[in-house]
Amino acid sequence: MASNSVTTSGVTTAQPAARVSQARVIWRLLTHFDHSKMVPSLALRNAVGMILPLVVGFALGMPRGGLAMASGALNVSYSDGHDPYPQRARRMLASTVWCAIAIFLGAITGHRNVEAVFVATAWAFIAGMLVAVGTTAADVGVISLVLLVVYAAQPLTPRQAAEAGVLALAGGLLQTALSIALWPVRRYDPERRALGNLFLELAAAAGQPTQAANAPPATVATAHAQDAINALDGNNSVESIRFRALLSQAERIRLSTMMLARLRLRMQRENPNHAAIGAVSRYLENASEILRAIGEALFGNKQIGLQADRVTLGIALTYQIRAQHGIGSRAAFFDAVLQDAQFQMDALSGQLRAAIDLANNATPEGAAAFEKKEKQQPLWLRFSSTIATIHANLNFGSAVFRHALRLSFAMAAGNAIGREFDWRRSYWIPMTIVLVLKPEFAVTFTRGVLRITGTILGLLLATVLFHFLPIHVATEIIMIGVFTFLMRWIGPANYGVFAVMISALVVLLLTINGVSPREVILARGMNTAVGGVLALLAYLVWPTWERSRVGDNVAAMLRAYRKYFSAVAKSYSEKGSVERFEIERARQEGRTARTNLEASVERLAAEPGATPDQIERVNAILASSHRFAHAVMALEAGLPLTPDVPARSEFRVFAADVEKTLSLLEEILSGGRVPEKKFPNLREDHTSLLAAGDPEKERYALVNIEADRMTNSLNTLREEIVAWSRLGRGQSTVESGIVPVAPRQGKAHGEGG
Repeated sequence: MASNSVTTSGVTTAQPAARVSQARVIWRLLTHFDHSKMVPSLALRNAVGMILPLVVGFALGMPRGGLAMASGALNVSYSDGHDPYPQRARRMLASTVWCAIAIFLGAITGHRNVEAVFVATAWAFIAGMLVAVGTTAADVGVISLVLLVVYAAQPLTPRQAAEAGVLALAGGLLQTALSIALWPVRRYDPERRALGNLFLELAAAAGQPTQAANAPPATVATAHAQDAINALDGNNSVESIRFRALLSQAERIRLSTMMLARLRLRMQRENPNHAAIGAVSRYLENASEILRAIGEALFGNKQIGLQADRVTLGIALTYQIRAQHGIGSRAAFFDAVLQDAQFQMDALSGQLRAAIDLANNATPEGAAAFEKKEKQQPLWLRFSSTIATIHANLNFGSAVFRHALRLSFAMAAGNAIGREFDWRRSYWIPMTIVLVLKPEFAVTFTRGVLRITGTILGLLLATVLFHFLPIHVATEIIMIGVFTFLMRWIGPANYGVFAVMISALVVLLLTINGVSPREVILARGMNTAVGGVLALLAYLVWPTWERSRVGDNVAAMLRAYRKYFSAVAKSYSEKGSVERFEIERARQEGRTARTNLEASVERLAAEPGATPDQIERVNAILASSHRFAHAVMALEAGLPLTPDVPARSEFRVFAADVEKTLSLLEEILSGGRVPEKKFPNLREDHTSLLAAGDPEKERYALVNIEADRMTNSLNTLREEIVAWSRLGRGQSTVESGIVPVAPRQGKAHGEGG
């Protein structure tokens, strides 16, 4: 967790607790083992889909046909997952079709070097550009490119190429069928698991102290649940409506628990011995138990039981808060905070009751108020959005475009070298380049190291197995099944383990096809090393350093936050002008932009040349932006809970200046020079806001509090972004043409609200 320090200008900035060396960061990336990606049931069905074609092919005297089907099943297995069935089926079918096309093109162009290199290079460019569309499209592009390269190394006649493509298509369809076989029986199991995990995350977060500099709780679980429920688009069955309503309640519960925890913190600051603080704490602990019961019920598909009675205890604690008004408080402000806490507790009790009913019953209760218009996330298979996205990235300013060109040139070089010198199994050179070369340096470097090391270890493992085990078709098929299972079970947790397993598996597949293991092992080891080195050289010759992208990612996050704030602020100033789903969509986009930035910072820390000062400053920017996001979410949470009051003109001025400040910060991050005088005075706006309206009214009090927090966080963010941009240009304060924010009288810009 970041700690705070005060700069010479009086601004609080977040500092990391400790500086981590680049070597340690890289070592952590190399040895990272993600246990959450280990799914034995998925690995088992992928292994079954792999060995079934082999068994049938050898039983019918058609070993090459069985091997072609198995290769199709193997490559489509990489598109398998535990996400909702419709989403999974679309992805695996797309992968099946693209892989079959790639096999056909590779097989018929392999006779002529020029055509083979040209087709592979063009396909590599397309695969590189698909990174802009999303991870699903990028994965399909890589898998199909690997197959194209492999089959180009064993040219076939047009008829044979068509047969190979059809057989691979059949293998992919078999793998898809195994993946979705339980769809009619456990149709909504992935959605139920995603929602159950979200409620368990909310249970863990409820009652914990809310830190304004930290990301809002349950961010990842919320995003996963949103993705799962989005896959039900167009499905109006009773079950799918129930899950949509549960997600809606979970979002509201998340906001309410966060707001209530922050109100408790305010009470502790104002009057730490007040009895209401203990009542709020017990209420949050009780809510945590209810949320945990809901999560476990969703996971186990069972009734909640006696834990549902805890809602009554929550209502009793709310009455205790209501009885505390005017008792022991030193100011009207504390009484207003108590009033806000009472509203939040009343609302949260209602949300918990609705969630219990929805989890217990097939027919959702209270679903009439649910917004049926869902967030729409365009799928990569929709050509209009795909073409628009790719077109927007067809320029040298796009990191995706540079990656596509880099991948194309490296592929052409590796392919040409292998064909020119006629090395054995030379297709492993371009295949390794495809698998190693990624848009980010950290991923490319770690994959290169792990790929080469894992390949060597996998080849040694295969050598040992062939030395000690009897060589027989049955033995080979069993080992193929075992290595497929291990690759799909443990491999996703660490790329090095994946490289070991896939290397041994490829040797087994070629051996069962009649190729000498010794020949395969030596050729693969040498060509993999050459391909890995070429991939690293390609990145070093034309790098896309993360430090050149962090500014754009920060700007994207601020742009998303600006849209989110605008939707919430408009709801306060113009009643009924913004639909609920618009606010939810804006919040989701802000969450996505923030997680993208956090991943960018992690990659930045692993890059050579990244200084501790750069890491510290971008972490400070993240911390301040978290506090701004907390304030906006608190406003959203209070919108349905506070009585309507006339909108103040001072609030409209404040909202406009907040948006202007964020726009100017985006301009700085885009390389613009913004003079000091262009920034609005948010502190002055807030002072005017405090003087307008009756502070005893709940909505005015809430807005005043959160506007103060926004003013503090944006003023701090402004100072940090100016310093970041100056650091990027390598200029001093005077050279940058931008004067840092000077502290005004009263509170420092970076103080906590």
